[in-house]
Amino acid sequence: MAKNPKHAVAVAALVVAAVIVVYYAARTKTSTAPAPAANTARRGPADIYPNLSITPGAINPDITQENVGETICNPNWSTKSERPPTSYTNKLKREGFDEYGYMDREMKDYEEDHLISLEIGGSPTDPKNLWPEPYQASIADGGARDKDKVENYLHEHVCRGAMTLAEAQKEIVADWYQVYVSKIK
Repeated sequence: MAKNPKHAVAVAALVVAAVIVVYYAARTKTSTAPAPAANTARRGPADIYPNLSITPGAINPDITQENVGETICNPNWSTKSERPPTSYTNKLKREGFDEYGYMDREMKDYEEDHLISLEIGGSPTDPKNLWPEPYQASIADGGARDKDKVENYLHEHVCRGAMTLAEAQKEIVADWYQVYVSKIK
């Protein structure tokens, strides 16, 4: 006796949905980000940083100081294997427009960015580590593309042993722009 093809498709769709949910549940296990000192003033204007009460940062507990050589510092490792799909990040970006009170709602004007970048062990999927970062900011060198330079700089320093993973994570959360101005610019 032949099974109903619509039933088989529905069951297959449920199985796929369940696998996706389990995958993301496993991927979202995170640890709290290293918090900057409460009284630390940031060098740049407020619009270049995420609101730490909304986006405090989150780290990937699978990436540790002990395994950076096999993970983020391994030439065969890539953020592509960690990066969530745009369907996930676009949903968060739209939600972030409301959370951050952005008037500009053009998706193309923002990068759904990881506060603690994947290159230095940031959580790929935890919403506490993702925020809609503008490409254009109130200062010429304060947008998402300039923060990317800091992420690469910190990654390089962790992999060279010039700083620990925790130090790099703390620096990017505390004031990525300070790193940009003092070390890169």
